[in-house]
Amino acid sequence: MSANPQNTNPNQADRSATRRRLMLGAITLFLIAGAADLGYTYWRSLREVSTDDAYVGGNLVQITPQVGGTVVEIAADDTQRVRAGQPLVRLDGADTHVALQQAEAELGRAVRAVRVTYAQTAALRAQVAVHEAEVATARAALARADDAMRRREKLAGSGAVGAEEVRQAQLQAQSAATALQTARSAVTAARAAVAANEAQTAGVTLAHNPAVRLAAARVREAYLAWARTVIPAPVDGVVARRSVQLGQRVAPGMPLMSVVPLNELWVDANFKETQLRELRIGQPAKVVADIYGSKVTYDGKVVGISAGSGAAFALLPAQNATGNWIKVVQRVPVRISLDPAQLARHPLRVGLSTEVEVDIADHSGAPVIALAPTQPAAQTTLYRANWSRADAEVARIIEANAAGLPRHELGIAAAAKPVAGSRGAAQ
Repeated sequence: MSANPQNTNPNQADRSATRRRLMLGAITLFLIAGAADLGYTYWRSLREVSTDDAYVGGNLVQITPQVGGTVVEIAADDTQRVRAGQPLVRLDGADTHVALQQAEAELGRAVRAVRVTYAQTAALRAQVAVHEAEVATARAALARADDAMRRREKLAGSGAVGAEEVRQAQLQAQSAATALQTARSAVTAARAAVAANEAQTAGVTLAHNPAVRLAAARVREAYLAWARTVIPAPVDGVVARRSVQLGQRVAPGMPLMSVVPLNELWVDANFKETQLRELRIGQPAKVVADIYGSKVTYDGKVVGISAGSGAAFALLPAQNATGNWIKVVQRVPVRISLDPAQLARHPLRVGLSTEVEVDIADHSGAPVIALAPTQPAAQTTLYRANWSRADAEVARIIEANAAGLPRHELGIAAAAKPVAGSRGAAQ
């Protein structure tokens, strides 16, 4: 019985020693792994910064009317994809169409009025010639009357001519002088009328007459209002936040819906202020979106760092000048551009959560964009009016009301261009 304990004690000691060695080995392995992880984390901290406080951003293109009216058609709804130039909302165009017709009628009346002025100028020139002939006749009559009066006055002393005959000769001379003065006044008035008409018509063609240009500008303005009753999509994208309803009376500038161009998204990564010292424009970044997980990685690039923290630009900035102030690490938005090809293969939506890692090994870039922009950040030509149609209508009205004058005398080709300084020229 006593031999069994003696035989088992060495075995228990061996097992205890083996357990101690295993525990020491595990502890050593854990320490090595922890040291390696700390070393790798430190190495990564020298080469990259990361944050999970990052969200997809994009342009929310607001659709607003440029003229007021009643909504009669809504061509796109939320979640639908639209193309640039596609009609989104149509307003009732009855009022603007009537205003356009009135402007066209005013243009026709202005053309006819100016055409009458041209015709009156020729008639007034003929009247000047008639009055000048009357002046010559009156001058000759006055010379004859003066001669007769002088002869009678000479004969009056000899008694050959009576006093009454002399008096009649004097009256006739006075009457001839009055007729000459009247004829001269008529010539002056006729010449003034010619000068007044020429001041309105000389040096310009019919289409360049100020009255015609003013009426033509009103036609273009009315056409512009009529054309803007159809509201197009300025960019390709997806409709969001539609609030407009059929029959709604809308005013210029009233938000109707938004269009989000999903092919032009970016990521706003909110890095801690302690992570900004190594961030530079142009550094490469890796972006992982929660919607796809780690199996999809986007290649990005730092394109901008905000001028202030998110709290500085908040609607209600924090007021730290209080007795219970607690220091909070601030975060600054950093914009990360995305590869358009990857974005097309794996579409994102505005506001989705992402994780961002930025490689900070390259310090050649600047902390902020130092170069002035060389091109617009965004632009569209879809709001430009179709001036060719408006100018063609103006030319048609001028020609129809110009009493058959040749086009080169009308100046239609020049008038068909937008007037300098007008809204069309500005666009």
